[in-house]
Amino acid sequence: MSSRRPPISVTVAAVIEHQGRYLMIEEETSEGVRLNHPAGHLEPGESPVQGAIREALEETGCSFQPQYLLGLYLSRFHRPATGEDVTYLRMAFAGTASEPAPGWVLDDGILRTVWMTPDEIRRSPVPHRSPLLLRCLDDHLAGKRYPLEVLTVDPTVFVPEVKR
Repeated sequence: MSSRRPPISVTVAAVIEHQGRYLMIEEETSEGVRLNHPAGHLEPGESPVQGAIREALEETGCSFQPQYLLGLYLSRFHRPATGEDVTYLRMAFAGTASEPAPGWVLDDGILRTVWMTPDEIRRSPVPHRSPLLLRCLDDHLAGKRYPLEVLTVDPTVFVPEVKR
């Protein structure tokens, strides 16, 4: 067994539903245009909830209000040509969102936002960015909900402990 730990990338996602439609993004990726929830990497110095709020704003122009944790999800992707092998830990939050801020410029790589029904998401001709997209959608439709308080964020996230 190798002593090298595989990279783990922590991401956050905002699952936003209104009147049976979900706010989705189409984004340009290295694999081409992909469909996703507003989502991205957790940045140093922010809690997962803060990260989901930031990503939703950057990618949609909408202020996201997380109401509960939808779930924690793991996926892995391997690119043989480059040897890239990454495990993703996705923290998905569900909640509501405002209308987009007037004149908001979407984050680099985001082509557009679109409200879609679950059937439209499933049948989308635009490939999904991750297999976790449908898993999060199905969990939301199944009524999975965990209180935000289930996540503990140690103060060292905001002010790192200095080890000497």
